[in-house]
Amino acid sequence: MITLNVIIMLLLLGAVVGIMAGLLGVGGGGIMVPALTTLFLSQGVAVDEVVHLALGTSMAAIIITSLSSLRAHHAKGSVRWDIVKTITPGIILGTFAATFLASHLSSKPLAIFFSAFMAYVSVQMFLNIKPKEHRELPGAAGVLSAGGVIGGISALVSIGGGSLTVPYLTWCNIPLKNAIGTSAAIGLPIAIAGTIGYLVNGWSNTSAEHLTIGFIYIPAVLIISLMSFFTAPIGVSLAHRLPVGILKKIFSVLLIVLSAKMVTSVL
Repeated sequence: MITLNVIIMLLLLGAVVGIMAGLLGVGGGGIMVPALTTLFLSQGVAVDEVVHLALGTSMAAIIITSLSSLRAHHAKGSVRWDIVKTITPGIILGTFAATFLASHLSSKPLAIFFSAFMAYVSVQMFLNIKPKEHRELPGAAGVLSAGGVIGGISALVSIGGGSLTVPYLTWCNIPLKNAIGTSAAIGLPIAIAGTIGYLVNGWSNTSAEHLTIGFIYIPAVLIISLMSFFTAPIGVSLAHRLPVGILKKIFSVLLIVLSAKMVTSVL
């Protein structure tokens, strides 16, 4: 049964996710997964299943954010749909396959991998590391393969892929505006494929009593999605008033702290 305390915590989490998405352009998985892991552990979810449930729930909650972001970037004409068309099959296959891998791993290696990847993202954000243009976009096979890798890692850490897609496209001489817009569009198939994968692979975890379908906790998806939808515009507004560079450094430290807390909780 969902309690009032859980609802309040999910409302706060959704508000933070939305504001951070609008302010810093992040999808929220880096916040949601460790926060949900801690919340689920406090509610008695078994350690062996807790990270899987956090990953699946986070991925499902990202769908609405991804759709909203895609529409905004498409309206600005910054999406390279030719790249989206080529890379999406690889994205879907990689994402879906990684959910099968995740379902056969225990929470401990998943938590360690998540934390290691978040450390990589945090260092990039803290130091404002940006890849230099080194080459042209490869052929269809190369883009398809890149999509598989991006999708696979995204599913294992429950992100929309921006921290991988933007650097990859920038490295391939795609202008930053188009790299960000295209990454936003790619985030939707990642979120959908990841959600389906965690639903299918966790089907035995489905419980009407605990309000779960597969590795997805339905109340969290609904509450976080609703709150982030309304608070994301607040973040966008704040982005024009606050020192985003400094906030990114603070956020990167927060990601490290949350990830470290998640690992220690699971271990």
